[in-house]
Amino acid sequence: MKNKIKHHRFIKGEITQQELAEKAGVTRQTIIAIEKGAFNPSVRLALKISKILETEVENLFFLEEND
Repeated sequence: MKNKIKHHRFIKGEITQQELAEKAGVTRQTIIAIEKGAFNPSVRLALKISKILETEVENLFFLEEND
Protein backbone atom coordinates (compact mmCIF):
# COMPACT_ATOMS: atom_id res chain seq x y z
CA MET A 1 0.00 0.00 0.00
CA LYS A 2 1.25 3.46 -0.89
CA ASN A 3 0.48 6.69 0.93
CA LYS A 4 0.66 10.45 0.63
CA ILE A 5 1.04 11.26 4.32
CA LYS A 6 4.22 13.30 3.85
CA HIS A 7 2.54 15.41 1.16
CA HIS A 8 -0.51 16.02 3.35
CA ARG A 9 1.67 16.89 6.36
CA PHE A 10 3.20 19.63 4.22
CA ILE A 11 -0.20 20.87 3.00
CA LYS A 12 -1.48 20.94 6.59
CA GLY A 13 1.19 23.44 7.55
CA GLU A 14 4.33 21.37 7.65
CA ILE A 15 3.22 19.26 10.60
CA THR A 16 6.20 17.17 11.72
CA GLN A 17 6.29 13.41 12.01
CA GLN A 18 6.61 13.86 15.77
CA GLU A 19 3.54 16.11 15.97
CA LEU A 20 1.49 13.71 13.87
CA ALA A 21 2.66 10.78 15.99
CA GLU A 22 1.72 12.50 19.24
CA LYS A 23 -1.73 13.45 17.97
CA ALA A 24 -2.32 9.93 16.66
CA GLY A 25 -1.03 8.26 19.83
CA VAL A 26 1.83 6.39 18.19
CA THR A 27 5.60 6.76 18.01
CA ARG A 28 7.48 8.79 15.43
CA GLN A 29 9.02 5.51 14.26
CA THR A 30 5.53 4.25 13.41
CA ILE A 31 4.85 7.32 11.25
CA ILE A 32 8.24 6.90 9.56
CA ALA A 33 7.49 3.24 8.81
CA ILE A 34 4.05 4.07 7.41
CA GLU A 35 5.42 6.86 5.20
CA LYS A 36 8.12 4.53 3.86
CA GLY A 37 5.54 1.83 3.12
CA ALA A 38 7.20 -0.59 5.53
CA PHE A 39 4.13 -0.77 7.78
CA ASN A 40 0.43 -0.72 6.96
CA PRO A 41 -1.58 1.01 9.66
CA SER A 42 -4.72 -0.45 11.15
CA VAL A 43 -8.00 0.96 9.89
CA ARG A 44 -8.37 2.81 13.19
CA LEU A 45 -4.94 4.44 12.87
CA ALA A 46 -5.50 5.30 9.20
CA LEU A 47 -8.76 7.01 10.13
CA LYS A 48 -7.06 8.90 12.99
CA ILE A 49 -4.32 10.13 10.66
CA SER A 50 -6.83 11.23 8.04
CA LYS A 51 -8.82 13.14 10.67
CA ILE A 52 -5.67 14.86 11.98
CA LEU A 53 -4.62 15.83 8.45
CA GLU A 54 -8.20 16.87 7.64
CA THR A 55 -8.58 14.75 4.53
CA GLU A 56 -10.36 11.59 3.47
CA VAL A 57 -8.56 8.33 4.15
CA GLU A 58 -8.77 7.60 0.40
CA ASN A 59 -6.62 10.68 -0.22
CA LEU A 60 -3.88 9.30 2.03
CA PHE A 61 -3.75 5.58 1.26
CA PHE A 62 -4.06 3.70 -2.01
CA LEU A 63 -3.20 0.36 -3.53
CA GLU A 64 -0.79 -0.03 -6.39
CA GLU A 65 -2.15 -1.83 -9.42
CA ASN A 66 -0.23 -5.02 -8.57
CA ASP A 67 -1.45 -5.11 -4.93
